[in-house]
Amino acid sequence: MSDTEFLILGANGQLGKALAQKYPGAKSTDMDVLDITSMASLNSFDWSGIKYILNAAAYTNVDGAETNEGRVAAWKVNAEAVSNLVNVALKNDITLVHVSTDYVFDGTSDNHLETEAFSPLSVYGQTKAAADIVVRLLPKHYILRTSWVIGDGNNFVRTMLGLGKKGIAPKVVDDQIGRLTFTDELVKAIDFLLNHNSASGTYNVTNGGEPASWADITIEIFKLANFNLDVGKVTTEEYYEGKDNIAPRPLKSALSLDKITGLGFELTDWKEALSDYVKKELNE
Repeated sequence: MSDTEFLILGANGQLGKALAQKYPGAKSTDMDVLDITSMASLNSFDWSGIKYILNAAAYTNVDGAETNEGRVAAWKVNAEAVSNLVNVALKNDITLVHVSTDYVFDGTSDNHLETEAFSPLSVYGQTKAAADIVVRLLPKHYILRTSWVIGDGNNFVRTMLGLGKKGIAPKVVDDQIGRLTFTDELVKAIDFLLNHNSASGTYNVTNGGEPASWADITIEIFKLANFNLDVGKVTTEEYYEGKDNIAPRPLKSALSLDKITGLGFELTDWKEALSDYVKKELNE
């Protein structure tokens, strides 16, 4: 398995950047170069030598997807484009690695298994569930279902650090429970599955450790950054009261990690990964 056999889609996103760092010899592209929503664009691309598509491209504006314009864009990028990639992968005998989300579930289970039936609450969740269904038609595929992704880009941890630096004590949701997933962990899992020739299928991947709320994670961030500020705790309903076009969120986002750890994959605790991330951010 050589880096040159990889094509990274969504190269400008948090996960795309981490994948490009792991596989420096890979071809990397984003929508401005290769429009995956267009079969004509995909058919004109040179697929020779590509054995693995790493699809980190997605429409991730969860609330934006609830608008008329955003709904169309979300379905186009998250579902139709993935169907196009499945078509390409079938034609060219390529393995498709695709990233899914906890939003394909309604958040009523304490611990979501890979086999749980889809029950998305939002347009974003519906589009991602549709993609999962079509990817599963491929003989050679890996779906990595994840949650609360943190990497090099706009994300929750950077937002909270920004508020803390300004001396702002935020009010943060305390009834959504899950685990952070650092892009390094996702990349490590992708590399593990490919290098071990693991069976095709869906694998839950987040960092390890005890699930926590966004408010508890913020408290941990402020402790690591030595911000002497109180974090207010509110419910999801209270936080979004009076706001329009807000997507419903799953309240329980913790994913069962038994399947991938059963293969020998070792998880990094999210608190440990968060500590490293905060230290790096504060030193830059």
